[in-house]
Amino acid sequence: MRRVAALYDIHGNLPALRAVLAELEREHIDHIVVGGDVANGPLPTATLDALTALHTDISYVMGNGDLEVAAAYDGEELSASVLAESPAARSAVFAATQISRAQRELIGSFRPTITLEIEGLGRVLFCHGSPRSDTEIITTLTQDERLGEILASGANPPTIVGGHTHRLFDRRAYRWRFINAGSVGMPYEGRAGAFWALLGPDVELRHTAYDVSAAITELRAGGFDDVDEMFEESLLNPMDPDAVAQLFEQGVPS
Repeated sequence: MRRVAALYDIHGNLPALRAVLAELEREHIDHIVVGGDVANGPLPTATLDALTALHTDISYVMGNGDLEVAAAYDGEELSASVLAESPAARSAVFAATQISRAQRELIGSFRPTITLEIEGLGRVLFCHGSPRSDTEIITTLTQDERLGEILASGANPPTIVGGHTHRLFDRRAYRWRFINAGSVGMPYEGRAGAFWALLGPDVELRHTAYDVSAAITELRAGGFDDVDEMFEESLLNPMDPDAVAQLFEQGVPS
């Protein structure tokens, strides 16, 4: 494949996805990888519909948020304490009440990892958190030794794309190159917008601007009560990305 777009962590933010898809129409994309955490957000059904309506070839990676939506759809209950503390958990429960059976089946088809051959890069593995776990934390602050240990676990190709921590970066550790594709819908970049990656023949870290104020109004109208809380630190009052990385790294083995 010549060019592949990596769209991660959409989180039911349809306006952000629309903006990125409009930009992709001007690019010559051979394939889209949706890297997990797709529907757990305010507009889950319409977000999935926008993706399945595309004529471009598309692959889906399973994210931890997708697993939560599927579990909630299947009747598994989260504890009251988790729901009270986490708008993301509440968004998964909300999404489960909105999606159709066909969309639940689509989520069930998502894969833990996907490997593609991309011109200029060779074999590239796409995962959500890391190749070995959809919840593993990798940030700009992750030590090279630990990152190398994570990426060495398994027969992984030299280039790996992940997400989960919602910040674009491109870094190397030993023989591996790890790219975080950022977040389309809920970025921790210190500024609002939609963030994604374009691969082939090298890697471009991309930012797509859109009308965030109008988007928040649209998201609020979707019926999810916690839109402002969910997007406070990413879109409404973006938090310093280094501070977010430090929070992610707390409790991670050094």
